Amino acid sequence: MMKSLAIVGFGISFFSFGGETPAKMSQTDYVSMWSNVAVEHMLTYRIPASITLAQGLLESGNGNSPLATEANNHFGIKCSDWTGEKIYFDDDAKGECFRKYPTATESYNDHSLFLTKKPRYAALFQFPVDDYKSWAKGLKKAGYATHPEYAEKLIDLIERLKLYEYDDKTAPQNNGTELLANNAKETPKTKTKETNVNKSASSMKIDESCLKYQNHILKENKNDVKFIIARKGDTYYKIAKEYELAMWQMYKYNDFVDKKDLLEPGDIVYIEPKRNRARSKGATFVATKDITLIEISQAEGIKLKKLVKMNGYTSEKVTVQKGQKILLR
Repeated sequence: MMKSLAIVGFGISFFSFGGETPAKMSQTDYVSMWSNVAVEHMLTYRIPASITLAQGLLESGNGNSPLATEANNHFGIKCSDWTGEKIYFDDDAKGECFRKYPTATESYNDHSLFLTKKPRYAALFQFPVDDYKSWAKGLKKAGYATHPEYAEKLIDLIERLKLYEYDDKTAPQNNGTELLANNAKETPKTKTKETNVNKSASSMKIDESCLKYQNHILKENKNDVKFIIARKGDTYYKIAKEYELAMWQMYKYNDFVDKKDLLEPGDIVYIEPKRNRARSKGATFVATKDITLIEISQAEGIKLKKLVKMNGYTSEKVTVQKGQKILLR
């Protein structure tokens, strides 16, 4: 876990790798992106969603740290007992080994497994899932991070961003023995002092966006391939869960661009395989601006590898110039 963390004012500044990382994703954007995943992991593993989100924010600098952007590692987990890909950065010592993931979603999955399988974190699961203070202090005590104020930093993030609301609305009852579905009715319970403090309309809006996930409108392109249009905060993970697809299917159907977990509003996302060629004979695409081959593949619903072969390219990383014609069949 990254040692050199510092909270400055109302944001987080990270100096983990010898220099300040310029902020790109805000805390609000990060929470919006990963809240659904954190809540689902809470219901599956009994790790408070607030803790998962706070650790992700803190360890990854809102997803902007070099470890997050270069290795998709959002929780600062090092290489102990790791057989996957690795990356090296200076932390407590020079050239320390950290886990590297194909996607940030896999970092979230590994974080949950890391806490549930390591014996030193077993005591954490004796705490109620909505007792974020005990969890934060327990993580520090178990040695998750070496920073002396690690627990306080997590608690500050949770209370300032009202991340505890994710625990409050969907927390399992009876210390996790009964798991509530996302669409289940809320059961009245005694709330902690923190969850009773003047919840603002804006904080409730964040909570509702997690609990009331809106399904996408399914569309079909001219080559009869089904797709949806991404909204703000969408990820392949969220869409895969909606359509009951595996992550490998999402990546394969969309010729996955490395490290692109966060989709942009308006992105086309296919939920079934693209075609080998266009339906219409002699079909072509004429670029009205400089555009990449992957963008044409997504716009037309034609597999990227097939476009490369049809047009005599040797690489998928091609920029098509304005006015250039691309064969689709």
